[in-house]
Amino acid sequence: MKSLYAEHSASATPQVIAATADNLPEQAGALARARAFAEPLLATQTLDTGENVLLHADAVAAILRTIGGSEAMQAASYLVYACDHLNKPHEVIAKAFGDNFADLALETTKLVRLQRMARVTQNSASHSGNAAPMAQTAAAQTESVRKMLLAFSKDLRVVMLRLASRLQTLRHFAATKLPVPPGLASEALQVFAPLANRLGIWEVKWEIEDLSFRFLEPDTYKQVAKLLDEKRAEREASVERLRQQLADELSAQGIQATVQGRPKHIYSIVKKMRGKSLGFDQVYDIRALRIVVPTVPDCYAALSWVHSQFVPVTEEFDDYIARPKPNGYQSLHTVVRDAGAQPIEVQIRTQAMHDHAEHGVAAHWAYKEAGAKGYGGSVTAAGEYDAKIAVLRQLLAWERDLSGAHAGGDGAGMFEDRIYVLTPDAAIVELPQGATAVDFAYSVHTNLGHRCRGAKVDGAMVPLNTPLKNGQTVEVTAVKEGGPSRDWLNPELGYLVSHRARAKVRAWFNVLAMGETMAKGREAVEKLLQREGKTAIKLDDLASQLGFNNADALFEVVGKDEFSLRNIEMLLRPPEPATTQDDYMPLKKPRAAGSKGGVLVVGIDSLMTQLAKCCKPAPPDLISGFVTRGKGVSVHRSDCSNLRNMVNRSGDRLIEVEWGVPQGKDGNVYPVDVAVEAHDRQGLLRDISEVFAKEKMNVIGVQTQSVKGTAWMTFTVEVAESGRLARVLKIVGELGGVRSARRR
Repeated sequence: MKSLYAEHSASATPQVIAATADNLPEQAGALARARAFAEPLLATQTLDTGENVLLHADAVAAILRTIGGSEAMQAASYLVYACDHLNKPHEVIAKAFGDNFADLALETTKLVRLQRMARVTQNSASHSGNAAPMAQTAAAQTESVRKMLLAFSKDLRVVMLRLASRLQTLRHFAATKLPVPPGLASEALQVFAPLANRLGIWEVKWEIEDLSFRFLEPDTYKQVAKLLDEKRAEREASVERLRQQLADELSAQGIQATVQGRPKHIYSIVKKMRGKSLGFDQVYDIRALRIVVPTVPDCYAALSWVHSQFVPVTEEFDDYIARPKPNGYQSLHTVVRDAGAQPIEVQIRTQAMHDHAEHGVAAHWAYKEAGAKGYGGSVTAAGEYDAKIAVLRQLLAWERDLSGAHAGGDGAGMFEDRIYVLTPDAAIVELPQGATAVDFAYSVHTNLGHRCRGAKVDGAMVPLNTPLKNGQTVEVTAVKEGGPSRDWLNPELGYLVSHRARAKVRAWFNVLAMGETMAKGREAVEKLLQREGKTAIKLDDLASQLGFNNADALFEVVGKDEFSLRNIEMLLRPPEPATTQDDYMPLKKPRAAGSKGGVLVVGIDSLMTQLAKCCKPAPPDLISGFVTRGKGVSVHRSDCSNLRNMVNRSGDRLIEVEWGVPQGKDGNVYPVDVAVEAHDRQGLLRDISEVFAKEKMNVIGVQTQSVKGTAWMTFTVEVAESGRLARVLKIVGELGGVRSARRR
C-alpha cells in the first residue's frame, strides 16, 4: 500500500473566518452507501487496539448520532478507516462521494495516523528506557499532539470524529477488559477530555474522563465506585422522593418543569475531593437533581421556590446564566440542605441550555448540512456561521490554555505562522511557516543540519529549498562528514526560514574561520619558539605570562595580526646570556663587604653589578644576585622566573645581595614595568598617563595592544622605591574601564 502522505499532502492551516467553506452534502442514503463501500475493506481488519475496524466504525457512527451528528458525518466515520486500504484514497472517495467527503476522510486519517505513531514512539521509548527521538520527552510530544490536533482542524468535524473514535476505543477496552496500551488513557484524559470540555460536549467529556481514570487509577476508581454502591439504594430512593416532590410542587406553582436525577461521574467526584480536600460524604453532587424549564424567567422562579423550601448553602451558588462559562455553558447551580441537613445539588436550566450542556457544539452540528451553503457565509446561514466562529474561538482559547500563547482579539494568526511535520520515527517537529527540509534537519539536530545533502518528503525526493506543509513526513539524507553551504545563508535562494537554523549555519562558518585563524597563529608562535630554542615551554604558561587566559586566546590574536610576536621575543630573551659549566667564573674568598652601584654585595668586593631587565628590581624588593660571564653580578627580584631557571642550571652562581642604601635615600630611580588590562575606550591612555604625571613618576616607555575591545598596556616608569608604586597602581585601578593594574 502506498503511503497515505504520498497521496495527500495538502496544507491544513485553518482560516478563522471561513474555515469550512463547504460542508458535507446531504446525499440520499449516504450512511448506508458509505457502510456498504467500506464493509469489504474493513470487515476482516483490526485496529492496533485489537478491535475489529468495521465494528469500531459502526460504534463511532452511533456515538455521532447520539450527540447530534448528521447522517453525512456518520457516513464519514466509515470512509476514514477505508482510507488506509485504498491506493488512491482521495481520488476513489471523491469519485464515489464527492471532494468534501474525501477531504474530511483524509484530514481525519492523517490525524489518526499521527496520534497512533506518536503513542507508539512514546511507548517504545518508555519500554526501552531510552529518551524519545530527538530528545523529545513524553510531555513535549503530548503538547505537540495537542497543537497538531488544532492545526489539522480546519474542518471541525475532524475533531468530532476523533472524539467519538477515542471514546469508542475506551469503551472497547472497558468491555473486553484487555490491558490498555500505555499512553492511550493518559492522552485521552490530557488531550481529548479537555477538548470535549472546551467544546462543551459534556456527554463525551464525562465518559472519556471516567473511563480514562478507571484505567489510570484502577484502585481509586474501584474505591469510589464501591462507596457509591454501598448506599446506592438508599440514596436513589432519597433522590427519587426529592425529585417527585420538586416536580409536583413546581407544577402546583404553575412552573412547567422536568425534574431529573443527575448521573454521578466518578472522576468529577475524585477531582472535587482532591481539589477541596473533602471527604466522600462532603461532596455535594453525590446527590443531585436537574430542573429543566421552558424559559429563563422560569429558571429564576424555580430557583426562588427551591431556596424557599430548603436551606441554601449560599457560598455554593453560581449563576452561569448571567455569567456563562467561556465555552458557552449556561445554568443555575445551587446547593441546598434537606430536612435531615443532607446536601443536594440542584441545577436549573432551559431545554436549549440543557441541549448545549449535553452536546455542546454538536447541538449546532446537525450542521445544517443540506447543500453547500452551511457556514460558507450564506445570508440564510448567519446563525450557523456565528456558531462556527464561536466554536473556532473555543478551539483557539483551548490552544492558549495549553500552550500559553497569546493571540489577537479574534484569535487570527494562531496557526498561520507554524507548521507541524513528522520525522521517520513519528516524532513531531514544529517549524515556522515556509520552512524547508534544511530547517527541519537543524531543528532535529545541529550536526544533522550541517551534514544535510538531500531530503525525501512523503517518500519523494525534493529540492532542499522546497517549503514543507503540515503533516508531511520528512527524511533527511546526510553525509558522514561535512558542513553547510554558504548558499543556505542567501535569502533569495530560500534554503532557510528559521532564524535559529540560520544562526547555526553562521556559527559553523564563524568556527571554521576561527579555526583557520588559530591555526595560523599557532604556526607563527611555534616557529618563533623553535627559532628561539624554547620549544620545551608550555604554550598555556607562555600565554598566561603574556596576559591571556589560554594558548588558544594567544593564537587567535596572533593569527589576526592583532598581537606582535615582538612581545613574545621580549619575554623569552633574558637580559644576560645563559652560562655553562665551561664559562664558570670562580669566586674569590669573601672579604669585607662593600657597596657598588647602590647594591651591597655580601662577601665579594669590587664586583660590577647591574639590574636585570627581565624583572626590573627596585627598592625594597627582595633581591638575589647571579654571577654572569663578563658582566659581573646581575641583580634580580628573588621571585624572577629567569633567575629560577638559571639557578636550576647553575645553582652555585647564586649570590646573596641587598640594597646598600636605605630605600629611596640614594637619589636614584629605577625602571619598573606596569601591566594594565582595561576595556578599550577613548582617552584611556591619556587618563592613565595623567595619574603617573600627578604622582611625579616619569613614564619612559609604553606598549599597548587592543584585542576584542580589551586593551593590554605595559608602562615602564621610573620609581625611587617600589612601595610607593603600589599606591599609584591602586589609583590607576579605580579609573573607568580599568580591570587590573599590576607590576609585572
